[in-house]
Amino acid sequence: MSKVALITGGASGFGAEVAKQLVRRGDRVVLLDVNEADGTAVAGQLGGHFLHCDVSDYDQVLATTAEAEQIHGGIDLFFLNAGISSGFTLGPDFDLARYKLANGINLDGVVYGVQAALPVLHRRGGGSIVATASMAGLTSVPFDPVYAANKHAVVGLVRALGPALAPQNITVNAFCPGFAETKIITDMREHLEGSGVPIIPVEKAGASVLEIFDSSETGQAWLLQAGRDVMPYRFRGIPGPLTEDGERARAINPSGIAAP
Repeated sequence: MSKVALITGGASGFGAEVAKQLVRRGDRVVLLDVNEADGTAVAGQLGGHFLHCDVSDYDQVLATTAEAEQIHGGIDLFFLNAGISSGFTLGPDFDLARYKLANGINLDGVVYGVQAALPVLHRRGGGSIVATASMAGLTSVPFDPVYAANKHAVVGLVRALGPALAPQNITVNAFCPGFAETKIITDMREHLEGSGVPIIPVEKAGASVLEIFDSSETGQAWLLQAGRDVMPYRFRGIPGPLTEDGERARAINPSGIAAP
């Protein structure tokens, strides 16, 4: 059965590729982006719709999501993909304006997107949300700590929302690719290629997102490395608390329920 997908950052990169692969299998798409020229062109090629949206603006996210729902009568899939690098480190190079911009797009954009998606998916009876994080959300990134902080936050958000939304038939997952063929690696491409670091083809990334959409898993950070299939990243468990006598104490598990 055909599904409807809303994609932020849909004018290029992962967003445009996921849109192409969804349409190829018979789904319909609505693309959101600030890049009107490319967004309109991609949507036109796919027979989809384009809506201008700055994902760091809460009101714009709510309005365009409502418009997309009205166009198709419902939405089943949300790909919250818009993102940028910050381009600086903390210290003398700190750029407050760039910090706010990166945080607004990379983190606020996901939070606002989920907030807008939930009532739409409730009316649909369930659905799936995938947020683009990054391998930077799973490891240290010394050359862009703000980007890493944003992406770690997206992973944490998804892990918290997964069990909370499962009873509502809504899955939510994070997509965490390594270095992939998108604009975000433009400034480091020469260094990556010179170092022999393989770059993930955008087609592989797109297919991985579709696999995540179709999975029953939720609350997972899906890692994609070059030459490997996408897979849920398995976090190390947290040691539980002990009593003063050194015995295991009751703890609160991720679902909020006290466990022995």
